[in-house]
Amino acid sequence: MIDLYTWTTPNGRKVSIMLEECGLPYNVHPINIGKNDQFTPEFIAISPNSKIPAIVDSEGPDGKPYAMMESGAILLYLADKTSKFLSQSARGKYDAMQWVMFQMGGVGPMFGQVHHYLRAAKEPVPYAIERYTRETQRLYGVLNDRLENHEHLADEYSIADIATYPWVARFEWHKTDLNDFPHVKRWFDTLSARPAVQRGMAVPAMP
Repeated sequence: MIDLYTWTTPNGRKVSIMLEECGLPYNVHPINIGKNDQFTPEFIAISPNSKIPAIVDSEGPDGKPYAMMESGAILLYLADKTSKFLSQSARGKYDAMQWVMFQMGGVGPMFGQVHHYLRAAKEPVPYAIERYTRETQRLYGVLNDRLENHEHLADEYSIADIATYPWVARFEWHKTDLNDFPHVKRWFDTLSARPAVQRGMAVPAMP
């Protein structure tokens, strides 16, 4: 059994989608980051950086409970645990891993900055809005170019798609029209129709 500590953010939803896709049983523990639940001693003991998501696998690599933080690392761990959604070929595996790192180093941080300055900043910061909006659009262009000749980000549906999808799902938050990126839109619509993606995106259930 896996205990998932999460909230309704793109990073959190990566892991719930992966758990649903893998068919692994898990318990959900909502960590309300709006109420600073991530800073409780109990959660810090699991996730030292006070960030969601985190997991505790009751059957870790050595058969003992194992705690993990960092969404990208968790996806790799679950892929290894289940032998799913990460190609067994060397080329396919590294294709997926580089696009996971692209999401972790580019898509997540840049989209997140746009979200902050458009939705959370106490006052408009035109320079920041322009800078991060421009970079977000550039990253969409990179994704669109990749998906023009590939059904998925790697050679098959993988953790690279699972990592990236929840961020693209907030396209309205960063004022992006997916029709401007038709190959991204085709990919997004395909993933949106997957039942496991739909279930994972609904975690944690809100009252």
